Amino acid sequence: MSLVKQLIFISTILCTSGWGLAQELSEEHAIQESSADDVVEVLVVGEQPGPSLWKVYKDQHVLWVMGTISPVPKNMQWHSKQVENVVASSQEFLTQPGVKVEVGFWSKLSLLPSLVGIKHNPDGKKLVDVLPADLYARWSILKEKYIGKDNDIEKNRPIFAATELFKKSIDKSDMAPNDSVRWAIENIVRNNKIKTTKPIVGHELKNARATVKKFKKSSLDDTACFARTIERLETDLGAMRTRANAWAKGDLDALRNLPYHNEREDCESAVLNSEIAQDQGVQNIKQLLKDEWLAAAEVALATNESTFAILPMAELYKSDGYLAALAAKGYVVERPE
Repeated sequence: MSLVKQLIFISTILCTSGWGLAQELSEEHAIQESSADDVVEVLVVGEQPGPSLWKVYKDQHVLWVMGTISPVPKNMQWHSKQVENVVASSQEFLTQPGVKVEVGFWSKLSLLPSLVGIKHNPDGKKLVDVLPADLYARWSILKEKYIGKDNDIEKNRPIFAATELFKKSIDKSDMAPNDSVRWAIENIVRNNKIKTTKPIVGHELKNARATVKKFKKSSLDDTACFARTIERLETDLGAMRTRANAWAKGDLDALRNLPYHNEREDCESAVLNSEIAQDQGVQNIKQLLKDEWLAAAEVALATNESTFAILPMAELYKSDGYLAALAAKGYVVERPE
């Protein structure tokens, strides 16, 4: 969960990273109607600036931070002169932290057969077998609306089924992950030939093949994650669209005041409290990611006159978030107007 742009940490360990398998208003902006029947919020399209930047500094050394959210309006083209100017005058780009899972070459080859069906429930069970009846009924309504007829997804563990449902629902609501924003930022960084630093927490997957087999047979307490995802899609799609618009327009007051139902914490808890996480020693991965980013930020602040960074918007407002931690270390943190 690299600050949760990652799906869930267990899918990172088991399905990605080296295995090769598997977030100024244009004067001519337009709006479009939602394709979702029960959502009335309209989404901006065309060129949008996104939010202004946070400023972290000590003496003459400055770290500029852009807050990101996901999803964003699907047909928005993000463009920020402020970011272009800041990147052009910076010496380093600091990305969000991430996890790198290391698996030996021969281990990778031996794993390939084991990876088949890794997202499925143990013992051939389906969602109808592992979920409470009322929750399964709610899932069935949303599945019909956003996914349609897909019998294979009924074999998946709740946490993976919920993730797929969420992806399909935001797509049909004219929203998308923030990949286009990230790509645009990376392009600005490349064009200005700025050094890029990605704080990485390395993790060597112990007994990889045995871990995969154990995961496929083990239970995962992910019903709460599934239920919170269903609840969010039932009640929060409109607010998600409003947040997406607010981010695109740079309306920080709206972003700060909008209610936010975060199902991800339940999903992370299901993974980090699992037997597999305990076996692998990754229960504290969130703190390790935070520590790694903070260390890189302090090095950048000590070394560069100007550094540009991106973080999830939620981290910028948290009382125990990344910027709060820098403030506690003596750095001055200024929110944009």
